[in-house]
Amino acid sequence: MLRLMAKRLLGTASRDIPSRPLQILPRLYHENVIDHYNNPRNVGSFDKNDPNVGTGLVGAPACGDVMKLQIKIDEESGKIVDACFKTFGCGSAIASSSVATEWVKGKSMDEVLTIKNTEIAKHLSLPPVKLHCSMLAEDAIKAAVKDAEAKRAKMNGTLKGADVKSG
Repeated sequence: MLRLMAKRLLGTASRDIPSRPLQILPRLYHENVIDHYNNPRNVGSFDKNDPNVGTGLVGAPACGDVMKLQIKIDEESGKIVDACFKTFGCGSAIASSSVATEWVKGKSMDEVLTIKNTEIAKHLSLPPVKLHCSMLAEDAIKAAVKDAEAKRAKMNGTLKGADVKSG
């Protein structure tokens, strides 16, 4: 059977046997993935040395996707006022990053930690083979928040240390 199929594909099979055309079914992305891939939101980067910017850099060695997500926090309210990303990877990774930056804006750092990869995957209708892209987005959010909190703690520690020395 395998030999016959190979001969049909190469066009060397006997013409006596009717052959069915070979159908290749395309893998289709959901319209939300295509939209965020073709029109990504919030692409870019902030100054990583800005004390109000948290940077999360994550990657998936298995597929080669790398995602950098940054959040800008308002000093007064502690809310995320802006977000941006740069992603090297497939369409699903780019779309996941784009969605993540939209969802974190206007929320507190505690609120964004509740965003789960399953919600991103559901919104984009990602197939099981692409779920790692939404996991990267969740990890990038967590890493950006962790970085922002570390910068704030360092800044507050430095300020307290300066007060002690001057007082």
